[in-house]
Amino acid sequence: MVSPVKDLEPDFWRNLRDQLSASRAWVDRAIVLAYAVATGLVVVVFTLLSEAATQAFESLRSAESWTPYAMLLWTPALTVVVLWLTRRYAPGALGSGIPQVVRALDDTLPQHQRQWLVSLRVALAKVGLVSGGMLAGLSIGREGPTVQVGAGVMVHARRWLSPGSGIDAHALMVAGAAAGIAAAFNTPLGGIIFALEQLSRRRGMSHSALMIVSIVIAGLVAVAVFGNVTYFGRLRVPALDWSLLGPGLLVALVAGLAGGLFTRLLVASVRGTPDVFSHWRRHHPLRFAAGAALGVAVIGLVTGGATAGAGYAPTRALLDGAAAPGAEAALSLPGLYTLLKFCATWLSAWTGVPTGTFAPSLSIGAGIGADIARLTGVSSEMAIPLIALGMVGFLSATTQGPITAFIIVMEMVAGHTMVLSLMACSLLASGVARLISRPLYGELAALLVLPPDPAAEKDPCTTTSNTSHSQGRPDPQDTEDRPQSPSPDAGPGATSASSSPR
Repeated sequence: MVSPVKDLEPDFWRNLRDQLSASRAWVDRAIVLAYAVATGLVVVVFTLLSEAATQAFESLRSAESWTPYAMLLWTPALTVVVLWLTRRYAPGALGSGIPQVVRALDDTLPQHQRQWLVSLRVALAKVGLVSGGMLAGLSIGREGPTVQVGAGVMVHARRWLSPGSGIDAHALMVAGAAAGIAAAFNTPLGGIIFALEQLSRRRGMSHSALMIVSIVIAGLVAVAVFGNVTYFGRLRVPALDWSLLGPGLLVALVAGLAGGLFTRLLVASVRGTPDVFSHWRRHHPLRFAAGAALGVAVIGLVTGGATAGAGYAPTRALLDGAAAPGAEAALSLPGLYTLLKFCATWLSAWTGVPTGTFAPSLSIGAGIGADIARLTGVSSEMAIPLIALGMVGFLSATTQGPITAFIIVMEMVAGHTMVLSLMACSLLASGVARLISRPLYGELAALLVLPPDPAAEKDPCTTTSNTSHSQGRPDPQDTEDRPQSPSPDAGPGATSASSSPR
């Protein structure tokens, strides 16, 4: 006997009635979308402030014939001020911020520790502190920190949602972090992929459609202000042929090796090693930061300021094939620029200040591509694909997120004609980097030192187990010689009591 086939067609009127009667659910959705708009606006303000800081530094550096040398005092002094303010008032903002978000997504983490890592207060502090680092002339970017900023703004919506909304802090932080990336780079798809590849620890996420809409809305806010333009313009990619196969493979290998080495330096600097520099940084963090910043200033003096900031101007100049403000040194000495940008970015992260290495990684990768194009005798026109491959290769190697790197670079440069080449380079560079180092964000997140959980302190039975995951937060009145709370994403500049970078 054949069983009757059930009517699987949806009941339109009943479903419409259910949706209209769920007034509180619509209020919750409106709150989330409103915070998505707020996230986009905060990212816009962050972008404008950081760009103003970069331009102000360049204006100060080029004001007089002697002012480039004055940066040897300006950069260390302002770096120390930024680090002191961060350690004193917002230690959770140290570093780039991505490791902090990764750690905060642990559902077993106590609420007190999660708020120390990701909150609206930390997000707003991050905006000002990163801009201060760019005003100092450090080799840092705002794109990585935007992840922590977006997550901090978005998670604040949780206090206004109803208990039955089903939208928890984890979902909001993932959406906010992805929205930050989408708005910072104008890459909505890249933000979504970044969330799936790097952040979300769940097989499924309730209200995923609402979260994706939030990511897109934050990106649209940035587009409404800055226009629908690509981050580095549109690539003029010529017809590719087999003559670029060898140089392209070389770019992927070199980018993978360099990215793996960069990751190891960042992690080793945060973990600390038995050397005099790690000892100095651990016991005299402010003095160490001044010394590292002095090194960054010397590099900036040698390169005519080309290594300061995120490296947008030199990268854009390399892609355009024409000089741009601040890029002349990069074009005349591409090999020296790449090496010095690498060192300046490492030293900037090692200072421990709030910093990001996303955009500097793209600049280093662009330099690798340009160097190999010159070494292999590739024409300037055919060098553009190699520069793009270097960007995706180094970013993929440092983050070990090949899909994210491929999507972000493809959207940033509108390089759709190079889809397969970018994808292959990203996967190969990431594979090479994995032979040298472990994934950056997971390593730095594990090294974060968190403040003690008050609930655990009241329960002696849990004190021992909780101590293995977090250490006491230092008293704000601590002196410089006493290590303070860690910086989650502070790259190589964090110690076991400091932070992690990117």
